[in-house]
Amino acid sequence: MKQIIYAVEDDAALQELYGYLLEDDFDCRSFYDGGTLFAELSKAIPDLILLDIMLPGDDGFAILSRLKADKKTSHIPVIMISAKGEEISKVKGLNMGADDYIAKPFGVLEFTARIKANLRKNNKRAAENIIYKDIIIDFSKHQITVNNNQIQTTLKEYNLLRLLCGNAGKVQVREVIFDKVWGDNFIGETRTLDIHIKELRKKLSEAESQVTIQTIRGVGYMLI
Repeated sequence: MKQIIYAVEDDAALQELYGYLLEDDFDCRSFYDGGTLFAELSKAIPDLILLDIMLPGDDGFAILSRLKADKKTSHIPVIMISAKGEEISKVKGLNMGADDYIAKPFGVLEFTARIKANLRKNNKRAAENIIYKDIIIDFSKHQITVNNNQIQTTLKEYNLLRLLCGNAGKVQVREVIFDKVWGDNFIGETRTLDIHIKELRKKLSEAESQVTIQTIRGVGYMLI
């Protein structure tokens, strides 16, 4: 399956150029303004966004700020593309969270190379996180965010939710959970797992998460 790139560009000729340059390796979809972009983002999340600065309505900086403020879109790499080649515009975009900046006119080979480089960098970052629906588990910060809010967990709760999120939609057998979360030398009450699951369910509910932990009677648990 091809990676998806959203291009926010109000120039029809450039939209056509992006499609032509990227069609062999990517699924490129173009949008004329921020409104149409965010309407589509409510349905599907792309692998990268190409963002012009001069746009009708909100400019590229306003759109970038909104993207980075939302946990559901903040992880998407954004490359600013604009005829504004002044250093101040480049610095502003990068300081606001853009991953790269390309000034028009640009070379075709550099354009595609920069896109692929940013996708590789983002894929490496993604390997350090787990994202499932409204749950984001950041390994580097040892932090869990649910529905845009950070939740506090114990170490066991963190590792338990990490295991369930990393295998969402798949049943995790009780014995496997004990082995991976508590260790194969665990000695204690088997109800320990049930108590931790109960506490996680409470925290997910308080955060108004879409995610639920389903009990598979006699087997284990599954995140759905």
